[in-house]
Amino acid sequence: MTKNRMIIGAHSIIYSRKADADRAFLRDILGLSHVDAGEGWLIFGLPPAEVAIHPFTKNNIHEFYFMCADIRAFVSAMRKQGVSCSPIQSMSWGELTQVKLPGGGKLGVYQPLHARPKAARQRTPASSRRTTRKAT
Repeated sequence: MTKNRMIIGAHSIIYSRKADADRAFLRDILGLSHVDAGEGWLIFGLPPAEVAIHPFTKNNIHEFYFMCADIRAFVSAMRKQGVSCSPIQSMSWGELTQVKLPGGGKLGVYQPLHARPKAARQRTPASSRRTTRKAT
């Protein structure tokens, strides 16, 4: 197995004091596709993603952001649905806002200005692929 085929996806976790309300926000307001893993535990599909490593003085600190093509259109759409967004900040890498989640947390959303990598090809793990043989 080559190195670029070992990883088949990423699973991000957003911790919340009101998980059901924040799940409803991702489902109903952002319109993310989802599956029910049982007992209402929703797992959401995400658009293509990227990951970066930033230098820092501590380990085990992670951040999660959604990206959009037009930050102003995104903020306008959220406001029409009664969702509060912070003022747009211009950064060297993009334009950033934060969405207030029903659970009280904030979710960063930005329009990237940096170059974007090509999405990794989706591949099924070898252990779950079926092999068929012709009878001889």
